[in-house]
Amino acid sequence: MSRAAPCVATTLDSIKRSLVGLRMPRALEVLDATVRRIEQGEIDGLAALDVILTEELTLRENRRVKTALLVARLTTIKTLSGFDFAFQPSLDRERVLALAELTFIDRAEVVHLLGPPGTGKSHLAIALAVEAVKAGRSVVFSTLADLVTSLAKAERDGSLRERIRYLCRASLLVVDEIGYLPVVPGGGNLFFQLVNARYERGAMILTSNRGFAEWGEVFGDPVVATALLDRLLHHAVVIQIEGASYRLRQHADLVPEHVRSKALIAPPPAPRRRGRPPGKAASDHTAG
Repeated sequence: MSRAAPCVATTLDSIKRSLVGLRMPRALEVLDATVRRIEQGEIDGLAALDVILTEELTLRENRRVKTALLVARLTTIKTLSGFDFAFQPSLDRERVLALAELTFIDRAEVVHLLGPPGTGKSHLAIALAVEAVKAGRSVVFSTLADLVTSLAKAERDGSLRERIRYLCRASLLVVDEIGYLPVVPGGGNLFFQLVNARYERGAMILTSNRGFAEWGEVFGDPVVATALLDRLLHHAVVIQIEGASYRLRQHADLVPEHVRSKALIAPPPAPRRRGRPPGKAASDHTAG
């Protein structure tokens, strides 16, 4: 053993203690292997430092993303790379990829993904939410049914204002499955209060299997539906998917023709801006 060996060992021990103190577990894990690469002449000291720090940073970033996905309630992860654009030729791939640049979040726009069941609306919404999380944006994901249930509970508990404030803090709110389940009485008004609070302040992604003309039926109140669309279509990106269900692709011959060919009606033009929204509750809970 050379004279330098004990010195090197002592220095390594000191570095390891420092890494433990700094709570850098991944750097500690790769230290010995990185030192061997230096000894074998594969890399120099500066490159070794870069390797160690990159490994640690990657670990921390993965942890951050995992935690943020849980906070966003994104328990099912979908990606844009995993979406089969070839199966939905009506969908403009470049337009969707442009949304992944997330500038719509900066502009506080609302992205509407419309189409029949199984055409990939939820997949795209989740994938865009995942991109936002990776970029460090705060995200909340919920179905409309779960969202209205949580708002109704908060109203009963006397904490509706606080709940809306919490939902407004997210950079991106994703509301999935509008129109799949009936909205409970009063649910449309609660949803309006949230939409009104986020209007021009926070971005949203909404998915629906129903045309905008049917929202009066969805929310059980044409007046509330009009007030919702008044805000949700003012700064909006509408993407309509017309195609077959991806989930039923292997059993398409078993699905009736009128169901296979059914496409969502085209959305009507955005309604003209009017005065204050209907209902006392809406004005009571306009929060940022």
